[in-house]
Amino acid sequence: MKDSNINCDVLLQQVYVYSFAMDDVALFLDTHPDNREALDYFFYVSDLREQAMEAYEEQCGPLMVEGVMDENYWTWINDPWPWEGVCG
Repeated sequence: MKDSNINCDVLLQQVYVYSFAMDDVALFLDTHPDNREALDYFFYVSDLREQAMEAYEEQCGPLMVEGVMDENYWTWINDPWPWEGVCG
């Protein structure tokens, strides 16, 4: 791990929060597809989620398999996986 476990926990929590917000507003948009405020909010939290995922991956490792960036080694297996938690 590149950084402290606590920081990785905080960053992963942000990913969860923004992912939940995206899912929640997506359900609303399923029944209100022309709601401009909801659509704007979806794109807003989508951007926040992307930023949170990038911050997590930069400090803690890949969240998803496509986050592996090393062309010489399969780094997906190096650290605890996000769903395993990072507290030891």
